[in-house]
Amino acid sequence: MIMQQMKNMGSIGSSGRLSMEENIQDEEISRLAISAFQAKEEEIEKKKMQVREKVELHLGRAEEETRRLSMIWEELEVLSDPLRKEVAMVRKKIDMANRELKPLGQSCQKKEKEYKEALEAFNEKNKEKTQLVTTLMEMMTESEKLRMKKLEELSRNMESIQ
Repeated sequence: MIMQQMKNMGSIGSSGRLSMEENIQDEEISRLAISAFQAKEEEIEKKKMQVREKVELHLGRAEEETRRLSMIWEELEVLSDPLRKEVAMVRKKIDMANRELKPLGQSCQKKEKEYKEALEAFNEKNKEKTQLVTTLMEMMTESEKLRMKKLEELSRNMESIQ
C-alpha cells in the first residue's frame, strides 16, 4: 500500500521534471517509507525481544531442571554406592564362610564316623565285659557250690572219724 502511494506521488509530470510540489511529495513518501520501515523494524525488534525473553525463560527453567536432575542423580549415586559396597562385602564374607565350612564339615563327618566306630567298639567291649562278668558269676557260684560240697564231705568225714 505504501509502495502504491509512493508510485502515485512520485509520478513525473509532462515536462519530465519534478516540480517543487512533487519534491515535497517525494520527501513525504520517503518519510512515510522510512517511518513504515522503522515501525516494521520496531515491531520485528519487539517480537525478537519477546521470543528472546521466552527462550531465556525456558533456558532458565531448563537450567533449573538440569540442576535438580543433577542433584537427584548424585543422590542416587551416593545411595547406590554404599549398598553395592555392603552387598559385595557380605558376599565376600559368605564366600569366606563357605570356604571355612567345607573343611569343618569334612572334619565333622570324619569325627562323627570315628565317634560311631568308637561307640560301636565301646558297646562291643561292654557287651563282652557283661558276658565275662556273667560267666565269672556263674563260675563263682559253681565254685562255691563245689567248695561247699567238698566242705560238707570233709565235715562228714571228720564226723565219721570221731
